[in-house]
Amino acid sequence: MNKILNRKNIFSGILIVLFLVLLFVPPAKALVLEGLMKIGFFKPDTAVVDKQVNAAGDLSGIKFKDSNGKVIDLGDLKGKVVFLNFWATWCPPCLAEMPSVNALHEKFKDDKDVVFILVDADSQLPKAQKFMDKKGYQLPVYAVDSEIPEVLFKGSLPTTVVFDKAGRISYNEAGAANYADSKFIAFINKLKTTN
Repeated sequence: MNKILNRKNIFSGILIVLFLVLLFVPPAKALVLEGLMKIGFFKPDTAVVDKQVNAAGDLSGIKFKDSNGKVIDLGDLKGKVVFLNFWATWCPPCLAEMPSVNALHEKFKDDKDVVFILVDADSQLPKAQKFMDKKGYQLPVYAVDSEIPEVLFKGSLPTTVVFDKAGRISYNEAGAANYADSKFIAFINKLKTTN
């Protein structure tokens, strides 16, 4: 029995349990990713943004609906910087980046030139709103209310798209990122001042 319960086997068993928890428990995986964001990993790459800016075409008709039935049309938001994020409550990278998205929203929540649209990819608004309320986030949650062009969302979660004031795609990335990063905040401020 002592040969089975030696230090090496106990340590190996603990590592296996930790690995399984990270593999099968989304909040645990999200917590690890969030910690990695806090120490500097997963910074959004705004350096390549200038090369990526392109016209998204006419944004009219791309609609999202909130839990009160209020519909927002991207075509009506020209003249504003739009932060569009596709996420889900079961997605560990989505959960990991949400504190940074909330921090970015807090920075710009009173700015009439910046609009946040967080789209629950599952269109389960009550569940998504319950998550936001539980975490104390004041993020506006929407569901898809029209066709979404593939140039905006290819199905990967999380996906974040930022439009400049002219309605052009200025940032489009799939995967978690720390949107509370000072360089990303400066990027949003730059978009507010340019046409």
